[in-house]
Amino acid sequence: MNKIKMTTPLVEMDGDEMTRILWGVIKEKLILPFVDLKTEYYDLGLLSRNATKDQITVDAAQATKRLGVAVKCATITPNRQRMEEYPELTEMWKSPNGTIRAILDGTAFRAPIVLPCIKPVVKNWEKPITIARHAYGDMYKAVDMTTEEPGTAVLTFQGKSGGSKTLTVQTVDGPAVWQGQHNTEKSIRAFARSCFQYALSQKQDLWFSTKDTIAKIYDGEFKRIFEEEYEASYKAEFETLGITYFYTLIDDAVARVVRSKGGFIWALKNYDGDVMSDMIAAAFGSLAMMTSVLVAPDGTMEFEASHGTVTRHYYRYLQGEKTSTNPMATIFAWSGALKRRGELDHLPDLVRFGERLEAASLKTLEDGVMTCDLLPLVEPGFPARGVDSWEFLDAIAARL
Repeated sequence: MNKIKMTTPLVEMDGDEMTRILWGVIKEKLILPFVDLKTEYYDLGLLSRNATKDQITVDAAQATKRLGVAVKCATITPNRQRMEEYPELTEMWKSPNGTIRAILDGTAFRAPIVLPCIKPVVKNWEKPITIARHAYGDMYKAVDMTTEEPGTAVLTFQGKSGGSKTLTVQTVDGPAVWQGQHNTEKSIRAFARSCFQYALSQKQDLWFSTKDTIAKIYDGEFKRIFEEEYEASYKAEFETLGITYFYTLIDDAVARVVRSKGGFIWALKNYDGDVMSDMIAAAFGSLAMMTSVLVAPDGTMEFEASHGTVTRHYYRYLQGEKTSTNPMATIFAWSGALKRRGELDHLPDLVRFGERLEAASLKTLEDGVMTCDLLPLVEPGFPARGVDSWEFLDAIAARL
């Protein structure tokens, strides 16, 4: 058969462990037989990042800015345990996702893949809830330290003009731990604009929540900028579409989300979005069924799965076992990237292929063929059977 042509490559970022294994299988079985795939390849596996002193992550992010579309495999962010597992590591490298998000200055939109046979844990949820996570700053760009003696910590800003501001953080009488974090007005404003634009494109209400009663200045800036952007640029369009922008404190928002019917976008600061996206994914079914797309203010998009590298399955795979690892979010990362590439390059066949890849994947699950993580979640009486990842991908390929 004639393969679907691409004119511009997309950035392909390979990853680690079990997701890296499935990455290759997905390409082999679901993409390469149908698409004349063009990618600019970057190996973001942990050892590759180590060998390049993490320069390859920066290069991949810059390539994404240049080409406009990227698809990323899950990657390891090393901690002390990983340093023991990988003794060749020279440094506890930072999160590649954090590096990429900082360079693109994007907002991560995460939404669950929903199925009729899997009902949300929260029974009144009728439609997906999309998490819009600010992808820059806060504790992901923080500096921290420990101290052992009594003393006082101060926070000082030294301006280029020569002026300065100093605050006393705290005086302690013994060992303590400290953290300093920041954000920028430019990034917060880009976050707000991305959220409003995405809400308009999806025709969905937008909720935003922080804790400005406690962090009166820090979170207060987020609240102020969102309100300013809404009033100045988006209010009229929201009213025309009949959708709303709503702000409330995050603790109130959590209560409202649980009581809601879903079907809206929930914008959150970086850490809040990290936590709540996992909660939303689990409540709708599985983190392996959560899509994620990083949207930059200039329209650049990077597609990935929300979950990690599935370490436990990887070690079983190394022992010769075929695992039942759910590849759905990774498949949807590929389909999303191909659709976006097709939209930008005016290639309707490539857009349709991405849509059909998603439809074939969903049809496979609706026919009861699924990885074993989903079996306990299906409704009683639904005829489902568990298969390993290779059988599942073969079943999708047959439908595709």
